[in-house]
Amino acid sequence: MRVLFLALIFACPLPAAAAELTRVASSFDPDRPFGMYLDLGFERTATKEKIVHLSHQSGGLQDVNELWYQMTDSRLKIDAHIGLWQDLEFHFGLPIVFAQDRSWGFTSDSNPTTSTITNNCLQANGQLLDPACPTSLAGAQAMFQVPASSNRGGLGDMTFGLAYALFNTKRDDTKPMWVIGMDYTAPTASLLDPTVPTSSSNRGNIGEKLHKYQFYTALSRRTGAIDPYFKIHYTLPFAGPGWYSNCDHPSALNMGAPENCNSSAWSRADTGIKPSHTGGVIFGAELNAFEDAAKHQKVAIDIRGIATYISEGRYYNEMSDLFGKLLYSQEYMQFGGQIGLVAQPADFIALKLNASLIYNTDHMLTYENIGKDLNGDGTVDVSDPAQHLELNPNFDWRTDMTGRGFRATDSLTFVLNATASFHF
Repeated sequence: MRVLFLALIFACPLPAAAAELTRVASSFDPDRPFGMYLDLGFERTATKEKIVHLSHQSGGLQDVNELWYQMTDSRLKIDAHIGLWQDLEFHFGLPIVFAQDRSWGFTSDSNPTTSTITNNCLQANGQLLDPACPTSLAGAQAMFQVPASSNRGGLGDMTFGLAYALFNTKRDDTKPMWVIGMDYTAPTASLLDPTVPTSSSNRGNIGEKLHKYQFYTALSRRTGAIDPYFKIHYTLPFAGPGWYSNCDHPSALNMGAPENCNSSAWSRADTGIKPSHTGGVIFGAELNAFEDAAKHQKVAIDIRGIATYISEGRYYNEMSDLFGKLLYSQEYMQFGGQIGLVAQPADFIALKLNASLIYNTDHMLTYENIGKDLNGDGTVDVSDPAQHLELNPNFDWRTDMTGRGFRATDSLTFVLNATASFHF
C-alpha cells in the first residue's frame, strides 16, 4: 500500500508551483494586483561544544578537555516581502532576541584543582607570575573564572533586500524557478562590548556594528510531486560606524602589549573587529504529499542539506566573554541537514515548522597573529626591546602561542523554527 500510494503521488500531474526557498512576492499580475507576504517566526538555537586547551604535559603536547560550552538563543523573526512589480520583491526583516545565554563549566576530565585554566603561571605578556610557579604553582592565577555565564539580548540588526525571479514556473512551466537577490544587513543593534559584565536582569547588547551584503541565487524545478531546489550564497562584511576594537579598553590582564595600542604601527583598525566572510550552499527538495490548487491548499515535507564556510577573523566568539575581548578564530565549516513541514490550509496563510542539526568542524578559538615585521629582517622581533612595537597588542602569550591555544571540538547546533506566513 505504501508503494502504491507513492506511485500515485508521483504519477499524478500537478500544477506548476515553486519551492518555499524560491518564493518571490509579485505585484501587478492580472489575477493579483498586489502581492505581499508577512512572516512571523519563533526560532530557538542551541549549541553545545567541548573546548580543549593545548598544553605541554608528560613531555609532550596534549589536548586537555577543559570546558563544556552551551549557548541558547530565543528570538522572534519578523519578515515582510512586498511585490514591487511582476516577480520583483523588496523585503525587510527584524529579529527581536529575547535571550542569548551562554554558560561554561568544567568537563568530567577537569576540575579547579587540576585545570590548566586555574593552574596558570603566565601573564598575558608572557612573563611568569612567580619564578617558582612552573614547579610548585606558587602565585598561579586563573585565566578566568569557571563556572561562568553570559546573558545578552535586544533588537538585532535589520535586513533589507531585493529578489527577482529571472524565470517563473508559474508563468512558463517549461522553465525552472530561478531567483537572484541581494540582502543588506544594517548595523542597527546596540554595540556589543565584551568588557561589560552581563546578567539575566541586565542583559548585554548583541550588535557587532557590521555592514553585511549577501548575494545569492536559487533554483527550483517541480517534477511531479517533487520540487528539488538549490541555493548558493556569499556574505561580504564591512566594519560599520562605531565598530569595536580591543584597544578601546586596553588591559594588561588580557593583552600582551596594550602599550602598542593606537601607535604608529598598530592603528585602531589593525586591532579592531575583522569580520569573517561566509559562503555556502543549500540543496534539497519539497515532497508534496497533498495539493489542491483550486483551494490553494498544500502539505509538503521539506528535506535539505546545508554546507557553509566561515573564514578566519577577529570577532565575538565562544570565549570572548571569558577573556573580555574579541578573539581571532580559525576558519571552519558547517555541515548539516534540515527537515521541515509546510502546511497551507488556505490562500492567505501557511504554517511552517522545521528542525536543523548542524556540525561545526574543529577550529581554534585563540588564533591571534604575533605581530608585524616592521624592520624587514624577516621575523617579528618580540625579544628585542628596540623592536617591541612589532608585537601585536592583541596577542596573549597564554593562549595564542603555538601549543597554548583553545580549540572548539564536538560542536553541534540544533535549530527549531516555527513560522506563520500571511499572504496578502
